[in-house]
Amino acid sequence: MFIEVKRMSIAAFIEKNVDIPADTTVSLEKGVLKVKGPKGALEREFIDPAVSLSIRDNAVLVRAEFPNMREKVMIGTWNSHVKNMMKGVTKGYTYTMKLVYSHFPVKVTVKDDRVVIENFMGEKSPRYAKILEGTKVNVKGDQVVLEGINKEAVGQTMANIEKATKVKGFDNRVFQDGIYLTDKE
Repeated sequence: MFIEVKRMSIAAFIEKNVDIPADTTVSLEKGVLKVKGPKGALEREFIDPAVSLSIRDNAVLVRAEFPNMREKVMIGTWNSHVKNMMKGVTKGYTYTMKLVYSHFPVKVTVKDDRVVIENFMGEKSPRYAKILEGTKVNVKGDQVVLEGINKEAVGQTMANIEKATKVKGFDNRVFQDGIYLTDKE
């Protein structure tokens, strides 16, 4: 009886790159990537013993030598973070939310670093949602527009607003009041 053994090829390294736009400057110091563009500047720390980040040939390279599964996943994650930083400083992120109510008229205002939601479901006390640093919130009628260069901060602010208007104790098929995401750019 013969047993056939198949040889598997092992990749010596995996490398992904993100091109640097023409109007963007990028620097890397001690694991901190700094990206500066027309909309602003972002910085983020990338430290992992097995995955490295470097700048070469007008691109940011994410690389790992003899990667295991965890390191392959980390390469993809870092690559996405770098892409989001490049897009943020060049184009920015804009999320549009819609204020929906049918029973009680709701008033939404921005005070300091909070969104204040008054008369939601007829409640006497207002509800609050935290605005993360670097995010601008504008209220225009029943539209709430969030803008910023950091995708994570804009997305978390949007989630804070949605969570603040979550309806509890009512049938959500009937009571659909809230502030919901309608458009992402």
